[in-house]
Amino acid sequence: MADQNRAVKLRRKIEGFTLFDDELMSRVFDENIECTELVLRIILKRTDIRVTQVHTQREIKNLRGHSVRLDIHAQTTEEEPVDIEIQRADKGAGVKRARYNASMMDANTLVKGEEYDRLPECYCIFITEKDVMGCGLPVYHAQRVVSETGKLLGDGTHIIYVNGAYRGDDPIGRLMHDFSCSSPSDMYYQPLARQVGYYKNDEKGVEAMSKGMEELIDMEKKEIALKMLEDGKLQKEEVARYFGFTMDQVEELAESLAVQV
Repeated sequence: MADQNRAVKLRRKIEGFTLFDDELMSRVFDENIECTELVLRIILKRTDIRVTQVHTQREIKNLRGHSVRLDIHAQTTEEEPVDIEIQRADKGAGVKRARYNASMMDANTLVKGEEYDRLPECYCIFITEKDVMGCGLPVYHAQRVVSETGKLLGDGTHIIYVNGAYRGDDPIGRLMHDFSCSSPSDMYYQPLARQVGYYKNDEKGVEAMSKGMEELIDMEKKEIALKMLEDGKLQKEEVARYFGFTMDQVEELAESLAVQV
């Protein structure tokens, strides 16, 4: 009965998801060139853009510093790296994060000995649920400018913020409507509607979503339990009782903590 109630709760949660939710967004766009091209063509106003590969939750490692995990990491036929970040909270959409993400993509573009002029155009796009810039515009383009002349520096870095609250009668307005829409039947763009519909209405799609969410919930529970053990706030028996783990699972957590230390 408990498992059945859990499944019902997960199903209801999935029904309420939009593309601003990581769980749905990551599945809709992962390896989906059609949906990624659609988004880029609308935002960049480049009908000629072609995507060769796209992955979600792609980590770019920095062996001597802070690594990054990109929501949607794509590459075009011109070898242009693209990062699309989907943000509900304003906090995660800071301009310095955009700068850092762009720099990390640049750092992983050239091979040893390759000339700097070989750096392609680089796009870091933040689609935010609210208008983080606060000016009521659909899109904000940020590029480096020479202060004394007012001319663009032309270094090829493009940082773009898309206002997810915008609802104009134009392609961007319709795209942002779709990103905020929980019902695929109410979406304008069919490639997005098909993918969202698959993970909300198709038995296999819903099963994949549910499994992924259960794994995420279990991982988060283990992280919290591990922190409780580490801080000495709960004994092993209490962790088992409060988190629904077996004692063997708690012992495994304790062993992993010992290895970390």
